[in-house]
Amino acid sequence: MTPRTASRFVRCTTCGRLHWGAFGAAGLLLSDPARGVLLQRRAWWVHNGGTWALPGGALEVGETVRDAAAREAWEEADVAKSDFRALSASVLDHEVWRYTTVLGVAHSSLDARVANQESAEVRWVDPGDVADLPLHRDFAASWPRLRAQIGRELVLVVDGANVVGSRPDGWWRDRRGAAERLRDRLVKPAETGIPDAVAGIGAGPEWTWWPRVVLVVEGQARGVEPASGVQVVPAETDGDSKIVEVTASARTRPDDHVVVVTADRELRGRVTDLGASVIGPGTLLRHLDS
Repeated sequence: MTPRTASRFVRCTTCGRLHWGAFGAAGLLLSDPARGVLLQRRAWWVHNGGTWALPGGALEVGETVRDAAAREAWEEADVAKSDFRALSASVLDHEVWRYTTVLGVAHSSLDARVANQESAEVRWVDPGDVADLPLHRDFAASWPRLRAQIGRELVLVVDGANVVGSRPDGWWRDRRGAAERLRDRLVKPAETGIPDAVAGIGAGPEWTWWPRVVLVVEGQARGVEPASGVQVVPAETDGDSKIVEVTASARTRPDDHVVVVTADRELRGRVTDLGASVIGPGTLLRHLDS
């Protein structure tokens, strides 16, 4: 099967309507605190023409939803991958067909424009005004749930010593090596995402998050270097106090989600007092194992 066959309609057995994309579809919902959210008015001749929705389209063979959303945004609105950071994704699942909305934050330098004939207009819209537009009906139905998470990042703060020490795999013979192995494993959630059920945010089972990962290390592990998507913060003395410090300053925006990975009872209380959520090392490690 070639990418060309992906560009066709699918008759949905869930709602009875036609959906575009043999392997599903994806769109990009970008936000900017100063400008609002980026919407596209669809050309009159396309499916559901004249309505407002997101730059998006059919997934090609072997394409991830994040890559598909970025490609469609480039083709339709001149938005490059370097113009934004993907934060999360929400899936509308009709069993035989799925639409994934990728939510991201635009860089201030982004200057979107109509880039092909599928777009009639591209505009930044205040979130409070979105519902007043003639929206694509699927986007209209999804908008309340999407709006609740616009611009919200997941910051995953990992208590390195506690997570490493949760499994008796000989880590005590090489504490730095054990911390480096954990760091390398944390690249996976930064790149492929964490299901909401694992992160414990409570947004819903349809959500996945691409977290900003902060690994706090101490003792012999203080020389561990960062890796792709994983920031490493050394604790000069008290590891718990450093984790509390990192947690207190982790939010880029007030509504960001901060999740601390630790089993330390006292530390759990200190970070939850700061508004963070907590998951245990076992929850994270089982996800990494999978």
